[in-house]
Amino acid sequence: MWEYTDKVTDHFKNPRNVGAVEHPDGEGIVGSLACGDALRLTFKLDAEKKICEAKFQTFGCASAIASSSALTEMLIGKTIEEAELITNKDIIDYLGSLPKQKVHCSVMGREALEAAIYNYRTGKKFDKKLDGEVVCHCFGATDKEIEKLAREQNLTTVEDITNACKAGGGCGQCIPEIEAIIHRVMGEEKTKTEQPAKLTQLQKIKLIEETIDRQVRPILRRDGGDLELHDVDGNRVLVKFVGACVSCPVSSVTLKDVVEAQLREAVSDDIVVEAV
Repeated sequence: MWEYTDKVTDHFKNPRNVGAVEHPDGEGIVGSLACGDALRLTFKLDAEKKICEAKFQTFGCASAIASSSALTEMLIGKTIEEAELITNKDIIDYLGSLPKQKVHCSVMGREALEAAIYNYRTGKKFDKKLDGEVVCHCFGATDKEIEKLAREQNLTTVEDITNACKAGGGCGQCIPEIEAIIHRVMGEEKTKTEQPAKLTQLQKIKLIEETIDRQVRPILRRDGGDLELHDVDGNRVLVKFVGACVSCPVSSVTLKDVVEAQLREAVSDDIVVEAV
């Protein structure tokens, strides 16, 4: 038995905006009776191009009805651009939560919204098959849909994907391909997290100063020289030699092979050091 929040129960027992908008500006139909869930979403815009009416018709469970009802409430008063930002997670948050096995109901609402907006903008019926290759033929889930869900919701198992869009929950022949998509997304996310964060200009200057004090200055002082940090302009670091370095015949070599080399290793490999 699923455990539902009071808000889910309320939207199931007392669904808002049931029916179809007459002469809608946008219409989206997703799912199918063969899959067990189907949803039709229609909306109309007012003179200010805001959604003034949104209605739904659905064949599905309590979660599907509640998610669809919640979505229509969330849409009213929004512009198309604002409506586009609504995610299935927003629908779940609006309802308090959904059982993980019913997350796909909120996804269906989001897909119906995408289809309705596409219809409004183009006058055409949205064909999900055009957006990627079908991976799960039992439930019509495409590779791009599965990848998007895995990325946005941090889904890491086939069970997670099945709960989100039913893919993999039929004959099971698509499971290896779903696993491959998950592994690819996880690999990409891992690579992103391993990349160092971009330094702000203030952080860069501070790191340059610390590197000069810790790694450069001791080398120069051994021979009676030193340098001063004059300015930092983007990736250009301007320094001024003092002491013995001023008259040193190999100061230009020191500038590149010592100062610039140390800063490139510690700060950024595109640092360029110039003497003033």
